[in-house]
Amino acid sequence: MKKIFLYSMIFILCSSCSQFALLASGSSLAISQNAYIKMYNAVDFGVTLTTKKGMKQHLYEKGKNNVQALTRIINH
Repeated sequence: MKKIFLYSMIFILCSSCSQFALLASGSSLAISQNAYIKMYNAVDFGVTLTTKKGMKQHLYEKGKNNVQALTRIINH
C-alpha cells in the first residue's frame, strides 16, 4: 500500500501538468454541467440549424460592422 501511494505521489509530482492545470481541468468539467451553459448550447444549436451560423459568429459580424461604421465616421 505504501509503494502504491509513493508511486502515485511521484507520478503526480513529476507529471507535466501543474497543480493549477489539474484544478482548471476539473473546474471546466463542472462549468460545462451548469444549467445556463446547457441552455446556451441548446439555443446556439437552434440558431446554427436555422441560420447556418452560430451565435458567436453573428455577434462577431455585428461587432465588426459596428467598428467599421465608427471608423468611417471618425475618418470623415
